[in-house]
Amino acid sequence: MNILVLNGSPRPGGNTRRRIEAFQTGAASAGHHVDVIDVCRRKIAGCLACEYCHTKGNGACVQKDDMQKIYDLLKEAEMLVIASPIYYHGITGQLKCVLDRFYSAAYPAKPPKLKKAAMILSSGDANMYDGALFSFRGDFLDFLGLENMGVFTAHGAENGSPEKLRELKEFGESLK
Repeated sequence: MNILVLNGSPRPGGNTRRRIEAFQTGAASAGHHVDVIDVCRRKIAGCLACEYCHTKGNGACVQKDDMQKIYDLLKEAEMLVIASPIYYHGITGQLKCVLDRFYSAAYPAKPPKLKKAAMILSSGDANMYDGALFSFRGDFLDFLGLENMGVFTAHGAENGSPEKLRELKEFGESLK
């Protein structure tokens, strides 16, 4: 299976990245191909709401930036993993720009091979996930009709714990 992970963390060695690496190790050991895009290291602008993609563009965004790489990977992805630290009760702003740009990727239909989605979240407090979960459920599970493969959270000291890293490695290993 082709898996696309969108890493919304600006910290290259932070909790979110370590958790992604645990998942990636497990998924690769089960024979899956995993692409990880560090969206904070890319030049990706927010959606302009210009409607070009839904009119003249026929699904192509008018903006030509690093989002083009993500659009290409989405065409082959069978599973999407959204990974982010929680900032102000939601995913990072950089990742939000990427998700807003899915507006064109989902027109006139969702990416044809994309069937599954999961979320990896890190926070300082256990009660910070509502905003991210609202978007995940509404935008990916309901609107795009993707199968929910799970939401994996860690807060505070749990972030670097062997138990939470093992949970993600085992999740990756279990994918069919």
